[in-house]
Amino acid sequence: MDKFRIYGGKPLHGRVEIAGAKNSALPAMAAALLTPEPVTLRNIPKVRDIVTMGKLLAFMSAKVSTPDLPSTTYTIESPSLNEAVAPYELVKTMRASILTLGPAIARAGVAHVSLPGGCAIGARPVDLHLAALQKMGAEITTEHGYIQARVNNGGRLKGAHIAFEKITVTGTENILMAATLADGVTTLENCAREPEITDLVHLLRKMGADIQGDETSTLRIRGVEKLRGATHSIIPDRIEAGTFLIAGAITNGDVTLANCARAHLGAIIAKLQSTGVPIEILDSSTIRVRGASCLLAADITTEEYPGFATDMQAQYMALATQAHGTSVISEKIFENRFLHASEMMRMGAQISIDGHRAVVRGPSPLSGSTVQASDLRASAGLVLAGLVASIVDRVYHIDRGYERIVEKLSALGADIERVHVKE
Repeated sequence: MDKFRIYGGKPLHGRVEIAGAKNSALPAMAAALLTPEPVTLRNIPKVRDIVTMGKLLAFMSAKVSTPDLPSTTYTIESPSLNEAVAPYELVKTMRASILTLGPAIARAGVAHVSLPGGCAIGARPVDLHLAALQKMGAEITTEHGYIQARVNNGGRLKGAHIAFEKITVTGTENILMAATLADGVTTLENCAREPEITDLVHLLRKMGADIQGDETSTLRIRGVEKLRGATHSIIPDRIEAGTFLIAGAITNGDVTLANCARAHLGAIIAKLQSTGVPIEILDSSTIRVRGASCLLAADITTEEYPGFATDMQAQYMALATQAHGTSVISEKIFENRFLHASEMMRMGAQISIDGHRAVVRGPSPLSGSTVQASDLRASAGLVLAGLVASIVDRVYHIDRGYERIVEKLSALGADIERVHVKE
């Protein structure tokens, strides 16, 4: 099992290229199941979750081609589907694998998908996905850990009016994809509005889908008979960009981010500026961040987009440990996403947890420790904490969603190494 060893205390300086968004690439890969024609995706990040999704699609009889490995371009061709089975062995490590359900049943009329696994950040039930598909005419049962979905007599899903009880990103993506091949019009209300969903809409339109309502909470999809192949470039990863913004700030460095989407970073930029962090917008895809002369505490509440992303909460907590004053962090999206706090406390952070609230008092000198991360973004938060501590060991979830994180941080001046240890 790989571990990271970090010797902190070094300001980061230089330029870093932001990779494509994992959370956009995964649904785009799943969307390739909707057509027998080739779908070529560019700007794909070189992360482990992408490799897992590629294996899953290959198991479902899709042909997944890359010009080299690791690659930023994937071509996926699905002339037929292998009974649309997504097995537990592949699904257990990544919740995004549930995104194969909608495309599979829409195209093949049948799907067998294992209930997903992934990060230990609380329940993310798929009930909303299943209830929506049932409204569209699917018969669904769950047994032996698998979702069994079928449309009677080999027919097609039917358009329906669906109002999600709560905002769900993967639910919106799954039903959006399913609706593109349904008979009639499907209206989705209370949809998530993340940029990754808009990116998926753009890809589906290139494939011939009829979709209205981009960037709003209501999507209207008129089903078509079939979809065609397309070529599409994935948007930059706003979470990786946010992580490097905090990396520059927490180390009192001077870092320029290239190939990022300024329009998707409004909440994190505004919050960092409120803490005193100087941020300069050089153009629509280039941002410069420097350390604050005096880093000030500020509260955050995680919210659905365009609010402050839950995927940036752990990283912000690391920054808050170095800020002057008390920061209150309220987690409104997931019920079990403060597991990294106890690890930061072992490093010397002053943090108290009260239900969905974490109170961080700073600044605190952080010292080296062996820490373990419960999930992908917790790993990022602990790495950031490690950049100002002496030694941090055993942070390994991060490879699921950050491309070449060790190499990128090293290029900026961080003293970080990957250690291969046999368990």
